[in-house]
Amino acid sequence: MLVVIGIAQLMVVLDATIVNIALPSAQRALGFNDANRQWVVTAYALAFGSLLLLGGRIADIVGRKVVFLAGLAGFAAASAVGGASQSFTMLVVSRAAQGLFGALLAPAALSLLTTTFTDARERAKAFGIYGAIAGAGGAVGLLLGGVLTEYLDWRWCLYVNLIFAVGALLGGAKLLHGGAPKDRPQLDIPGTLLVSAGLFCIVYGFSDAETHSWGSVLTWGFLVVGVVLVALFGWWERRAVHPLLPLRVVLNRNRGASYLAMFISGAGMFGVFLFLTYYLQGILGYSPVKTGLAFLPMVAVMIVVSVVTTNALLPKLGPKPIVPVGMGLAAAGMAWFTALDVTSGYPAHVLPPLLVTGLGLGLVFAPAMNVATSGVEPYDAGVASAMVNTCQQVGGSIGTALLNTLATSAASSYLVGRKPTRRVLAESQMHSYTTAFMWSAAFFALGLVITVFLYRKGVPRGIGEAPAAAGA
Repeated sequence: MLVVIGIAQLMVVLDATIVNIALPSAQRALGFNDANRQWVVTAYALAFGSLLLLGGRIADIVGRKVVFLAGLAGFAAASAVGGASQSFTMLVVSRAAQGLFGALLAPAALSLLTTTFTDARERAKAFGIYGAIAGAGGAVGLLLGGVLTEYLDWRWCLYVNLIFAVGALLGGAKLLHGGAPKDRPQLDIPGTLLVSAGLFCIVYGFSDAETHSWGSVLTWGFLVVGVVLVALFGWWERRAVHPLLPLRVVLNRNRGASYLAMFISGAGMFGVFLFLTYYLQGILGYSPVKTGLAFLPMVAVMIVVSVVTTNALLPKLGPKPIVPVGMGLAAAGMAWFTALDVTSGYPAHVLPPLLVTGLGLGLVFAPAMNVATSGVEPYDAGVASAMVNTCQQVGGSIGTALLNTLATSAASSYLVGRKPTRRVLAESQMHSYTTAFMWSAAFFALGLVITVFLYRKGVPRGIGEAPAAAGA
């Protein structure tokens, strides 16, 4: 059962990065320009990020198994259409459809994990593996995307989801449980419209900032509208009879701290996934496949640390010492990356901070996910799970936009007054990467401060306990 849920989560997470590697090949095949290229990535992020809370509530209302299987089937169908795309429009529409079905699939998967694994040891193991997948999926996407693009064809970066989906569908239909819950919440239509539109505007605004200036109306205008709509959503949820996101879910201090930890980690980890990829390929000359392989030690550390932490440490210590220490280690790893230069080598200079960063992320993701969904009533499990994914997705969108902007500005500033020789251009690139690493370290340092103050001491209710009525 854990394998089925893990495969589904891996599909959703790696699709955020696997297509990035294939973009140049897809662009040549379908003939679209550089300005349109971002939409292949943005279409997925917009649909996924804006509809997650709705997807989580649908799982609570309809039943998690049904929504999980529907999300899997829809995601696979959209992937097949995307792989067969004959035009830019066809590819973008299929990516948006992937995001839509991913918004059903991801919260259903996590809520199934929450309500299925109720034994303390089993729950710890399940969340350890699931958290490692959520954190390392981006690196796996880079490796898999490189292998498929280099040795097969860019279309296989989409077709590969069919292989994952068929196995998960067969296993899910047989092994998963969870029909329509007895105590179904009602759908909050006004709240759904407000938060979906608000998250859409925020994700779009930050995505637009990657290709346009922050002074563009399309950037700041969408961001302002998005913040206003999300604020109105919060106001409405206090008054709604059947709120989409009951405030009891997010106002619990431990859960609130966990959501913020996922948000900050989502923003900060793009410093390693995005800019270390640029460094390995642009400065060290690695191929896409070699770049993906370079991340494997970090992935291995994250998996081991996640499982050990949730099994041995979280049930005894609670999240307060664990997640802040993870934030601190991730900050240290990102700060260590700032020592890289154009002559650095992988074993001596890249690998050590990569392992430290992986250790830190392993201490953050699995415990934060576990605590974020612990002690939640079964009829709120879907929306509580959706909040985890929403925080990570929106954090990733914000982090990518901010880091890209800061890195680009740093490169431009470095070139002022310098003759643009080949070496100077390489040094300006290096300066931009160092700036991104430094700001990523700052994100994680902020996460350290926030989680130290917000998490309560001790083990939260629900860690290793059964949810109130596991019939979901």
